Amino acid sequence: MNSFFKTIIAGYGAKKLGGGCLSTIVIFIVIYMALGQCSDKPRQRAYEPVKPVAAQHKI
Repeated sequence: MNSFFKTIIAGYGAKKLGGGCLSTIVIFIVIYMALGQCSDKPRQRAYEPVKPVAAQHKI
C-alpha cells in the first residue's frame, strides 16, 4: 500500500478513535503499523527445476 494512503487512513482512524493527544498518537501508530503488515506479500522466487549435473555438461 502506498505510504501516502496509509498515512491518510491512519490519521482518519486516529481522529475518530482517539480521545486525547497522546491516545490519538498511539492509535495512529498502531493503525499505521497494522496497515503496513497487511500489505506485505510473501515474496517467492519462481520455481525452477534443478537439472542434474550430467545434463548440464555435454560429454
